[in-house]
Amino acid sequence: MGWNSYVAVGDSFTEGLDDPYDDGRGFRGWADLVAAQLATHAAADRPPGEKSDFRYANLAIRGKLFDQIVADQLPAALEMRADLYSFAAGGNDALRRGFDLATLAAKFERVVEQLRGTGADVVLFRWANVSVHLPARKTMESRGKAINDMIVEIGDRQGAHVIDLWGDEAFDNRRLWGPDRLHMSPIGHQRVAAHVLSSLGVPAEEEWLAAVPPPESLSWTRARAADARWAATHLAPWLKRRLTGKSSGDLLTPKRPTLESVF
Repeated sequence: MGWNSYVAVGDSFTEGLDDPYDDGRGFRGWADLVAAQLATHAAADRPPGEKSDFRYANLAIRGKLFDQIVADQLPAALEMRADLYSFAAGGNDALRRGFDLATLAAKFERVVEQLRGTGADVVLFRWANVSVHLPARKTMESRGKAINDMIVEIGDRQGAHVIDLWGDEAFDNRRLWGPDRLHMSPIGHQRVAAHVLSSLGVPAEEEWLAAVPPPESLSWTRARAADARWAATHLAPWLKRRLTGKSSGDLLTPKRPTLESVF
């Protein structure tokens, strides 16, 4: 099947951190890569010389909690009546002390029901195991597994595409993650895009799923020094935002707030 429009809804994962465009005009990320491939695929199905009318919007904003995403992005997304939606939310909630899976599950299913109710296809994610590279691994891994199980069950009930990143062991490789160890590097985003496109039956660039070289081997001393730099550069600011009730996405607006041509 082909699609003429795609709307991406979510947080930093979908906004595209840490995959900056070469010209410095913001972040690209897996959703932009998917949109470009879908647009190319749609154009190939049209008569010679006729341009594709494929359009794409990305409403995602970093740092947003589930309820904020639903309140700020979902109404606009539904109004666009797209053929395809991706929805990825709840990761920031899982980092909060008061996280409640049952409450999140009920809200999550209502959102997917609404998106599917438009007749559109919906893409969800069984997220990669980011806890491998972060502190408090046991707690984060446990929550990650629980959320992923929930998403698989909802996806099965609602007939959504569930992209299994957790099952791809390549994401254990540090090269697929950015400097903050929480967001994916450019090759990580390429790999996500390839998985999404594969689920949709659309070809991806071959190198996006190519084998990734192992991470740099560090001595114990160099590894601890890297951990200290990470804590000062990324962990401390994150903790400060939590304590002050601020978000990295405060005052930001979506990078593609309306459906527009990709090229």
